[in-house]
Amino acid sequence: MTHSTTFQVAGAPVSFGVFEMTPEGAAVLDPDDLLEILHSTGHTGVDLGPLGYFGRGAELRDRLARWDLALAGGWVELPFSDDDAFAAALPELDDALTVFSDAAEDSPALLPKPTLADHGSPARKGAPGRGHEVDSLTSADWGRLVRNVAVAAGRVRAAGFEPTFHHHAGTFVESPDEIDRFLTDVDVDLTLDTGHLLVGGGNPLDVLSRWGSRVNHVHLKDVDTAELSRVLAAGGGMTDVWSSGAFVAFGDGAIDLAGVMATLDAQRFDGWIVIEQDVLPAADIPLGEFRDQRAADQKTNRDFLRAWQ
Repeated sequence: MTHSTTFQVAGAPVSFGVFEMTPEGAAVLDPDDLLEILHSTGHTGVDLGPLGYFGRGAELRDRLARWDLALAGGWVELPFSDDDAFAAALPELDDALTVFSDAAEDSPALLPKPTLADHGSPARKGAPGRGHEVDSLTSADWGRLVRNVAVAAGRVRAAGFEPTFHHHAGTFVESPDEIDRFLTDVDVDLTLDTGHLLVGGGNPLDVLSRWGSRVNHVHLKDVDTAELSRVLAAGGGMTDVWSSGAFVAFGDGAIDLAGVMATLDAQRFDGWIVIEQDVLPAADIPLGEFRDQRAADQKTNRDFLRAWQ
């Protein structure tokens, strides 16, 4: 079969338990160990993960070159609906853009996408999928979110990159209705995250049918819906979702990933597809055993996508 896509496949530190929710002081994989796994399983890129995890400047460039991996994107969370908090957080965005520029100095063919996301609120993070019920933005708050996203996007573009916006469970852009409103009001395109969309009550095929031309980045996840339902029914928040193992290896969950890939193929998607399997390691699991589990899952996930390449 001939395919229309020219996408590239990246892995992510979040699939190895390394992200903004990793407990302070928790043992994590050595960055070269993580990158060796991604390289050996056929990935061509990697998401940035926490700033500094892969290093900065020459250290970052040398590390990526050593494993023949390009930077695909990176998470930048900002409190868009609060003007004062947003202004205070802008140095964090500028710092991240410096790291993106460091990584892209060798001018790869496919530049990374700085991945903007809303900070959300404690109430929303504690009630994923029910954000509109527990903490809705006023019209004025939404207007601030729209204006501040435009400011952040302008900074990203001035640095030479095209931004993407990640709808995310536990934030103010979570549900399909909120995504629709965002894409109507903002000129920043979307990171489609199949797992977070399901948590937020959506179906990725529906979003692709409505907004496929606005999807410029993809986070591909599979979800054990029975486990997710159990966590949410018990009143769990996003930390509980991550800890539960609800994000599973491709094929072990209920998301129609083959349908998603077929649709992206038909739409000639040509960006980064970042494989993500968000996990938080249990405190009692040996790091080596955890590493082996993660390596096996990443091979499964990467092999799944070969049918479209």
